[in-house]
Amino acid sequence: MTARKHILRTFVIFVEDRPGVLNRAASLFRRRGYNIESLNVGQTHVPGISRMTVVIEADEDSARRIEANLYKLVNVLEVREITHEARIERELALIKVNAPPERRTELMQVAEVFRARIVDMATSSMIFEITGSPDRIDGLKQILGEHGILEMVQTGSVAMSRGAAPPMAHLGHRPTELEIQ
Repeated sequence: MTARKHILRTFVIFVEDRPGVLNRAASLFRRRGYNIESLNVGQTHVPGISRMTVVIEADEDSARRIEANLYKLVNVLEVREITHEARIERELALIKVNAPPERRTELMQVAEVFRARIVDMATSSMIFEITGSPDRIDGLKQILGEHGILEMVQTGSVAMSRGAAPPMAHLGHRPTELEIQ
């Protein structure tokens, strides 16, 4: 028996912008016992259509079944797993750090190295904004942790395939089980 290889899988899901769509999609993952590592939803350039980026840990077979089940949901227009495609993937984090006056110069240098912005400075704290790959954000969190992180929030991933492949090329076409395999 071969071991199934579970990796982080990135799905891009185009949906009609309607109440309840996010809940139905998230419930599908919950019912099948998958933890959502990252979830981001936002508008697209097409009015009335939203784009979900969902990252979960799954093997190849499970990923195919998830894709097929997503297509069964009302208001889902297109599903693409882009895990193995050349893509751009970004997250955003805001990190509030303990920053007494004697450490501010050092913290400003840290921000410069990670290409982060300082978006707020109070008497004893600073807030950093960083956009980038999850690894880059993790690196900044590690360094800032040594100074004392007071508060933090991080978005889920947004991802887009590179190249000329048009998004929503087959909008409205629901593939059959055979097409997904």
